[in-house]
Amino acid sequence: MKAITLLLLFALAATPLWSQTRVVFFYGGDLDLNDPNQNGLANENDAIVGGNPYGAATYQNFIASSDITVSGLFTNNLCGLNPSSGYWEIRSGVSEGNGGTLIASGTASGNNFSKKPTGRSDFGFTEYEDWAGSTASLNVSLTAGTYWFAVVPQDPGNANRSFNSNSLNGIDAVGTQISNEQFFNSSFFGANFTNANNEGVFPTFSSGVYTSNAIPEPSSLIMLGSGLVAAAGVVRRRLL
Repeated sequence: MKAITLLLLFALAATPLWSQTRVVFFYGGDLDLNDPNQNGLANENDAIVGGNPYGAATYQNFIASSDITVSGLFTNNLCGLNPSSGYWEIRSGVSEGNGGTLIASGTASGNNFSKKPTGRSDFGFTEYEDWAGSTASLNVSLTAGTYWFAVVPQDPGNANRSFNSNSLNGIDAVGTQISNEQFFNSSFFGANFTNANNEGVFPTFSSGVYTSNAIPEPSSLIMLGSGLVAAAGVVRRRLL
């Protein structure tokens, strides 16, 4: 029995049994380049629109019908910046002139922040997905309810701009939200959590939420299987 236990422990401990894969829980949808009302709203921390912790932020809502754990957030931005980090927040209870309750916030950088082109462009800007990813600080458990989130690209020395794309028609949208209940906050522009539609036509932003699903790693399963086979061999030798 002692030999069996040791072999099993070796198989289990040699490598993790589970890895995390990002799953899109919510996405407001793509920027619709064919819609005449296509636009973007300031979402930035740079040399022109700066502040602490951001110069301007857009807040998109999403609805969780059951408990979830958020492992990543992203915003698609028409952007001339070259950010190496992104500031993020999750809030509840946001309304006109009221930032509600800050549930979690942080700054993602290094391997926990990425900027990649979406393949779209508009107004002379390339659109990028700015992603704040799985870190110890972005592993947020939420109960069922409605939440608002922001991801603001940070490039404080850059004299360029960044605008969160809107999604008027919900192209490739995922999950549920309350349309026309997005918010804009910026001391630079004198906006205190005002409905984004007060700044133009912004029913929904091109922003999203990731959750994590645990999946077995093939190498781990092979090693576990090897350990079980070896353990079975020990049992067989003992019975002979």
